[in-house]
Amino acid sequence: MPICTTRDGVEIFYKDWGRGRPVVFIHGWPLNGDAWQDQLKAVADAGYRGIAHDRRGHGRSSPVYDGYDFDTFADDLDDLIRHLDLRDVTLVAHSMGGGELARYIGRHGTGRIRSAVLLSAIPPLMLQGPDNPEGVPKSVFDDIKAGILKERSQFWKDTAVGFFSADREGNKVTQGNMDAFWYMAMAQTIEGGVDCVDAFGTTDFHEDLKKFDVPTLVVHGDDDQVVPIDATGRKSAQLIADAELKVYEGGSHGIALVPGDKERFNEDLVEFLKK
Repeated sequence: MPICTTRDGVEIFYKDWGRGRPVVFIHGWPLNGDAWQDQLKAVADAGYRGIAHDRRGHGRSSPVYDGYDFDTFADDLDDLIRHLDLRDVTLVAHSMGGGELARYIGRHGTGRIRSAVLLSAIPPLMLQGPDNPEGVPKSVFDDIKAGILKERSQFWKDTAVGFFSADREGNKVTQGNMDAFWYMAMAQTIEGGVDCVDAFGTTDFHEDLKKFDVPTLVVHGDDDQVVPIDATGRKSAQLIADAELKVYEGGSHGIALVPGDKERFNEDLVEFLKK
């Protein structure tokens, strides 16, 4: 299997499809690189090289007990980029992966980076507070952790509903989408599941976003029930100097997977890559 061994001995699994300018996909929580299959094919078919890794503790990467923080995730990404000696890279990140992208730029700069895409992403800050009233209350994150610890299999099945806005009239979510979400979530370590909630719920990325100096596309659904657009996508687009915001009307958190939205996103992504 294609593996990158990090500076601390963790094995990171990755897919590497196509030839051309590299596009690195960073998955959300609690998924893995398989969430990007449609996009990997889309960019490879368009003449690019698509790469998607499984974050530590997720999918086929090492099921470690610790290291579930954004400094570590960003350094893992840097290890992968250097392992493959990638340059002129477009980074594409979903949800929690957006924090990994932001922290990568915050820690490692944009010397190897051409552009960035934030999809339904968590920056600049998820946690609700006096300066972020549009955010998510701490009690929500506490309930998520309790659900994982109580009985994670059923919790993931229940969570898939909000992830895809499957409770909305006229939604296009398939049972396959829901099953795939559960399957990927169950491949995440339970410790990683819980620790990642603290990481994506409370980490502040304002300073990281200030270091973006590459063209950035921000895509967010206005019916995202997991990562509220007003606390995240809209603010990121304002904070990043050269950012373009695309709002998908009625779009859920799982835009890249749901029929209709995923085709639209693939088209927007390939068009952005041409710039």
